[in-house]
Amino acid sequence: MDGALALLFVIGIFVIIFVFRGITVVRQAEAMVVERLGKYHKTLSSGINIIVPVFDRAKKINWRYVKETSDGTKYYLVKVLSRIDLRENVYDFPRQNVITKDNVVIEINALLYFQITDPVKAVYEIANLPDAIEKLTQTTLRNVIGEMDLDETLASRDKVNSTLKLILDEATDKWGVKVNRVELQDINPPGDIKDAMEKQMRAERDRRAAILTAEGQKRARILEAEGFREATINKAQGEKQARVLVAEGMAEARVKVAKAEAEAIVNITESISMSNGDPSTYLIAIRYIDTLKEMVSGKENKVVYLPYEATGVLSSLGGIKDMFNGVKVSK
Repeated sequence: MDGALALLFVIGIFVIIFVFRGITVVRQAEAMVVERLGKYHKTLSSGINIIVPVFDRAKKINWRYVKETSDGTKYYLVKVLSRIDLRENVYDFPRQNVITKDNVVIEINALLYFQITDPVKAVYEIANLPDAIEKLTQTTLRNVIGEMDLDETLASRDKVNSTLKLILDEATDKWGVKVNRVELQDINPPGDIKDAMEKQMRAERDRRAAILTAEGQKRARILEAEGFREATINKAQGEKQARVLVAEGMAEARVKVAKAEAEAIVNITESISMSNGDPSTYLIAIRYIDTLKEMVSGKENKVVYLPYEATGVLSSLGGIKDMFNGVKVSK
């Protein structure tokens, strides 16, 4: 009995160990590839999973990463994994030299954001996934940059990133990998190219400054000319309006003078007619006297010749007095 109890105890312990070894806990965002007798059996997801000990075993994965120190030294880092991380991973590639279309050697440092979507493909379709992604990215980057010149490469980072992402995502789909983003961290041209670019940028800034100065001077001259033209136009319009007002005033004055003279002539005519005189003789004599005043006016000595007909007019002036004797002119 003691031997049987001991055997049952050993068997119980063995069963307990067997059961505990068959319980496998997989953490969140991880997966485990299980092989049974060397052949793929199933993929364990996050949570509690049951496997058959001894017969089932997690697939060991050897992934090699290339790392670079701050002084540019490269070394390989090998990781032995039994669980696959399903989260998005960032792979910082070492700096590499790439030749552009115009034969300029530039140094590029790239970042790759990728995520494993199918653990089985990532394990069985490719021997070393990180190394394969690195080599694929390097060759693709050389092909893309080789079709662009230096200026286009420096100014079209977004274009390079989108082109790399499209090509890498399509190529890595076979490996169960989704490439989310590709970013170019640094693009470093050679030192002499940098100096030439700085001189070119300085010359371009000087050219833009000269253009802005010339445009400012041109605009100032245009504004000055427009101001002078508007001032001339306003002055001409003012003089025109002044002349028009003067002419209108003179015309109104002449009209009023003519009206006054007409009223005076009417009054004189009525007065002379009442005395049975000739108004025309009076008017001619008055006009003749005014003309004589203009002829003899001034400081210079003048000799006045009176025509013969003037004596008859002057003789008629004596009769004007007789016309108005006894006649009262109305005011």
